[in-house]
Amino acid sequence: MSTTTQNPPRARRALPPLMQLTEAAAERLRALYSKGEAGKLLRISVNTKGCSGMSYDLSWVEAAGPGDETVADKGVTVLVDRKATLFLIGTTMDYEVKGLSSGFTFTNPNEKGRCGCGESFHI
Repeated sequence: MSTTTQNPPRARRALPPLMQLTEAAAERLRALYSKGEAGKLLRISVNTKGCSGMSYDLSWVEAAGPGDETVADKGVTVLVDRKATLFLIGTTMDYEVKGLSSGFTFTNPNEKGRCGCGESFHI
């Protein structure tokens, strides 16, 4: 005679949000959405490029495509290419102004390293 015991189901850990925006990134996107890019959405994807193998790719699109995930944070919406979601889980998007340059930056907990120039990363 055998007895079986059932283990209670394990509590599932909450997944981190796909992406978050800093207030600086949200403010910059609000400005872009209200002026030159009115009626468009920023789409974030990851492409094969650079010394380390991957890079962030930002483009403006008219509407979400069938393979896009929608991220809404701080009153702003961005799109993420579904193929990039596994690479971007938990990423924070920021907007930085340094000296003569400015742009969006990404703090990605999945990155294992970056190339020397900072243009590409690997996971």
